Amino acid sequence: MDEARRLRLLNEWQHGFPLVDRPFAELGRAVGASEDEVLDAFRAGLAEGVVSRIGPVVAPRRVGASALAALAAPPERLAEVAARVSARPEVNHNYEREHSLNLWFVLTAASQDALDAAVAAIAADTGLQPVVLPMVEAYHIDLGFDLCGISAYRAGRREPVKQAARLASSPPCALPGIEQGLLQALQRGLPIVPRPYEVLGERVELSGALVCAFIDEWLASGLLQRFGVVVRHHELGYTANAMCVWDVPDDKVGEIGHLLGGEAQVTLCYRRRRALPQWRYNLFCMIHGKARDEVLATRAGIAERLGLDQWPHEVLFSRRRFKQRGACYLPDPEPADV
Repeated sequence: MDEARRLRLLNEWQHGFPLVDRPFAELGRAVGASEDEVLDAFRAGLAEGVVSRIGPVVAPRRVGASALAALAAPPERLAEVAARVSARPEVNHNYEREHSLNLWFVLTAASQDALDAAVAAIAADTGLQPVVLPMVEAYHIDLGFDLCGISAYRAGRREPVKQAARLASSPPCALPGIEQGLLQALQRGLPIVPRPYEVLGERVELSGALVCAFIDEWLASGLLQRFGVVVRHHELGYTANAMCVWDVPDDKVGEIGHLLGGEAQVTLCYRRRRALPQWRYNLFCMIHGKARDEVLATRAGIAERLGLDQWPHEVLFSRRRFKQRGACYLPDPEPADV
């Protein structure tokens, strides 16, 4: 398959992956390729690390518990501490960043108690106390990447279900057993076979049609942010990745956060709880780019438009990626890939 069609497969179905019996055949018809060629392209993408999976991105706080956390690891221990943190099954992302809090990781677990236990285990194992920053409001969670310089990757997007205001007060939903089993099976992504929903359904005693119906319902209700191709940004050249943070007054952060989340270049935007005195910032966004200067210029333009830099702020670029995989909110019987 030529590069243009391969990029279309990665770009245009990050949202709105077909919920039909033979989705790869449908993609083939759209790009002018056979079903086998499409399957081979996705298998190659997985093998090369460009594709993480084809599957769900769960909305924050809708299932289980999650948090961003950070450690101040002595430089001489950083690699060792990072390995200990990455070994935890609850950890799905783990990065070195440019800050005295130099190791940043995301944890997900089936419950808040399980998450708290994982944090306590990391503290005991490393001898370092994590700074834990739970999400309060989500303004924009996507992590889709426009690989072709156009907006086609957004074509399959639904209108987002408004849920930021209820994050702080609503407990995660308790999925019925049959749905819980399906979401657990989906966490690692669709099998790359002609009829993936049938194969997935066999694992949890559901028909392929019912699997598709559940996914469609979860998208409509906002349980899932999106369902589609999840790419790895580093392997696609997005190596200049900045976490931009501000200390915004609490009575203004919601209004500013919604504006910031609406900026086209922002891939993630949310409010997190402060952890004083170690961490004063409550508004976060991620800007991913291919060059540091490009990202800094983008950030400066956004900050000027929104008047953000009247408040204390910092920019934390990623240095090293120690772990990146899909979040596992439910216990995963398979070994985690690092």
